[in-house]
Amino acid sequence: MTTYEEFIQQNEDRDGIRFTWNVWPSSRLDASRMVVPLGCLYQPLKERPDLPPIMYDPVVCTRTTCRAILNPMCQVDYRAKLWVCNFCFQRNPFPPQYAAISEQHQPAELIAGFSTIEYTITRAPCLPPVFLFVVDTCMDEEELTALKDSLQMSLSLLPANALVGLITFGKMVQVHELGTDGCSKSYVFRGTKDLSAKQIQDMLGIGRGSGPNQPQQQQQQMRVPAGPIPPANRFLQPLHKCDMALTDLLGELQRDPWPVPQGKRFLRSTGAALSIAVGLLECTYPNTGARIMMFLGGPCSQGPGQVVDDELKHPIRSHHDIQKDNAKYMKKAIKHYESLALRTATNGHCIDIYSCALDQTGLMEMKQCCNSTGGHMVMGDSFNSSLFKQTYQRVFAVDQKGDLKMAFNGTLEIKCSRELKIEGGIGSCVSLNVKNAAVADSEIGMGGTAQWKLCTMSPNSTMAFFFEVANQHAAPIPQGGRGCLQFIVQYQHSSGQRRIRVTTVARSWADATANLHMISAGFDQEAAAVLMSRMVVYRAESDDGPDTLRWVDRQLIRLCQKFGEYSKDDPNSFRLAENFSLFPQFMYHLRRSQFLQVFNNSPDETTFYRHMLMREDLTQSLIMIQPILYSYSFNGPPEPVLLDTSSIQPDRILLMDTFFQILIFHGETIAQWRNLKYQDMPEYENFKQLLQAPVDDAQEILQTRFPMPRYIDTEQGGSQARFLLSKVNPSQTHNNMYAYGQMSAPTADGGASVLTDDVSLQVFMEHLKKLAVSSTT
Repeated sequence: MTTYEEFIQQNEDRDGIRFTWNVWPSSRLDASRMVVPLGCLYQPLKERPDLPPIMYDPVVCTRTTCRAILNPMCQVDYRAKLWVCNFCFQRNPFPPQYAAISEQHQPAELIAGFSTIEYTITRAPCLPPVFLFVVDTCMDEEELTALKDSLQMSLSLLPANALVGLITFGKMVQVHELGTDGCSKSYVFRGTKDLSAKQIQDMLGIGRGSGPNQPQQQQQQMRVPAGPIPPANRFLQPLHKCDMALTDLLGELQRDPWPVPQGKRFLRSTGAALSIAVGLLECTYPNTGARIMMFLGGPCSQGPGQVVDDELKHPIRSHHDIQKDNAKYMKKAIKHYESLALRTATNGHCIDIYSCALDQTGLMEMKQCCNSTGGHMVMGDSFNSSLFKQTYQRVFAVDQKGDLKMAFNGTLEIKCSRELKIEGGIGSCVSLNVKNAAVADSEIGMGGTAQWKLCTMSPNSTMAFFFEVANQHAAPIPQGGRGCLQFIVQYQHSSGQRRIRVTTVARSWADATANLHMISAGFDQEAAAVLMSRMVVYRAESDDGPDTLRWVDRQLIRLCQKFGEYSKDDPNSFRLAENFSLFPQFMYHLRRSQFLQVFNNSPDETTFYRHMLMREDLTQSLIMIQPILYSYSFNGPPEPVLLDTSSIQPDRILLMDTFFQILIFHGETIAQWRNLKYQDMPEYENFKQLLQAPVDDAQEILQTRFPMPRYIDTEQGGSQARFLLSKVNPSQTHNNMYAYGQMSAPTADGGASVLTDDVSLQVFMEHLKKLAVSSTT
């Protein structure tokens, strides 16, 4: 018999799915008392090298209100050549090509190991992906040169048949023609004017003949995958045709020629440029996989989407300004970018924003462009840094077959058993507003639909979905029954093929009044921590801080009351089962994290951190919530240690991974030896090896992570040690030490103390136990 840990791991490896509860409460009332909602994390494109390539269409249930896909959980009558749908119990005949099936000769989709399977639709048109570069030229020569090098490098990583285009902007916006030889030609637009797709279409002379029935056409295009539009498009050309011209064009790019007076900012028309890019793709390639890749060197300072004016003495808004309602351009800018995001998502296109500047560039206002369309949001200091260069190169990673690891223009649909309803999803997607009997009235995240649009996906892209148990308490589900869910993801593969990936999973029902121990044994605290964090951050986007924190605390206290073992009013008797024991710790670190605490972060940084938490898989999300700490010493091999001040020892080196930063911290003694150059002396070879070990381990993480983390090397008392001190649990602070004079020195029982008024995990847990066992709460 496998343990629950093994069962959970096998399911994640096979189906890319993790549930908060692996045994489901059988009634609505019981489910509402579980505190943590029934939900899952799902990776639609989890890499599975063992998936068989299936080159035919899936077999679909004939009932029009169901349309679920044949899967290993269906009952099959091999004699009568019938199968029974496990969602609506309709009896369906197999199509003629299945005439030869028998128990010994089964198609792949009925084999138990293939609960996730991928179909390639051979009759669908094969469409090349579209890449439209939108480049800011308002930056100094060194930055622009570094950016041009990266862009030219990326052309060599794109498929030869990919369609590419180029828009550059400063005070004006230029749309470059790529079909011309010898002489470069571009259309120039004013950066202060917002143009509709129809106006852009007329001015550039492209796209379909426009008529009064244009909106209806648009709606038809949303449903039917449309091919490229007939007229030869001068602005988007296959790469193999325009490779040389585009390389030359990028090489000749100059910084924005408009003079910038002393004390002024560049006039930068980001909003107008993005609007033109969206309009151009809308007219030419609606409902086809496309990426708008935008490179930003500063904030939008004029026209639609403006976030700051051109006076340098007026700084860009801070969290404080937003709280005081003192951010003059914010609401209008958010509205502009949100409408662009919705138009882009409707057409299945995505927007990436690569923002490299020392100050904010307005990512907070533009966040929906990436969040709704699934595009990358990358934030750095300079286009010349390895952080940007390496991250940008990783966007074009390829699989074993040499295809880009990115999918385009996808939709995700969920089918569920009658006892379940869909409450909503949280992730990089938009709702398609498809309401059916499976949609719940209550909403978590983007609800009111059974289908979502995913404009782009990578193997790491992860969605969170929430479910409601619709079954009434009075009508119990028979013992041994199972609930089923089916995820159907249709997308355009980077090779141009249309593919459908289907994942079908089932879990057992249990009666919470009689068998609560069965339900609690199937609790997955890691999945629960990530799902709760997504819910909390989704709330924090619209609510203010204290309310969100209070909600987290209330949920945690309720969970401890429900699943802890204790005697009333005796905190010392409180115990949590092993598979619940880490959950309070995750919530403690989430409360202190940069996702909820905005102090010391700009609105752009907060936006970037939250964006990453909403899209990454379970393992990476857990690292963001509670960073990992490894200790290196002469006493033995490296070992994971507690994220606690007691781990900061003078004779240790620590390696901390927060996902966004990789930090190497040298204890006081080690730092002194390093400064005295002991590592260069032959007799101290073992010290040299000790210094090198964390560096090698850090390099391994830096090589694979996307986006590339910031690398920090520091020591006890160093200015950048603050990154470590802000993350560790402050079990020793200036408040609980005997003498303030001992401040920077390690304390008697080891570990350094931290200057903070935050409560430690120990104090937090004591309060939690008190509240959980109290008979008055």
